[in-house]
Amino acid sequence: MFPLSRPAFLRIVRASAAYDLVVTLPFATPWTLALVHAGLQSLAAALGVAGLPPLDMLHVLLADLLGIVVTVWSLVRLRAPGVELGRFDAAARLGFALAQGYALAHGASPVLIGFLVVEVAFFLAQALPVEREAAS
Repeated sequence: MFPLSRPAFLRIVRASAAYDLVVTLPFATPWTLALVHAGLQSLAAALGVAGLPPLDMLHVLLADLLGIVVTVWSLVRLRAPGVELGRFDAAARLGFALAQGYALAHGASPVLIGFLVVEVAFFLAQALPVEREAAS
């Protein structure tokens, strides 16, 4: 396998950050989380799969914290993408994918599968080797 060029790798880091920003920003407030929850419920119903449990305040708090932290992390990677940040993001995505897989194995709604696929794809992309820069 040939290593990615640095510019190609940084495009992947930016793309993963943009995806995270779009997907997780709506989790950052209780009001937008309610909309996301309703949308995912509708998706589950349309697919004929199990839906999400009703939200209680602990769910809302944890989802909002996730949304806030991932939104800030996304903005950092969009503003100053780097190989090291891509590697850290790959590690975080592996952790997210393992947690999502665990949840799915224990009865969580199959609507998580779409999120899991993206996590694994960006993990693999950001774990690829990158060309070393030539010494100046």
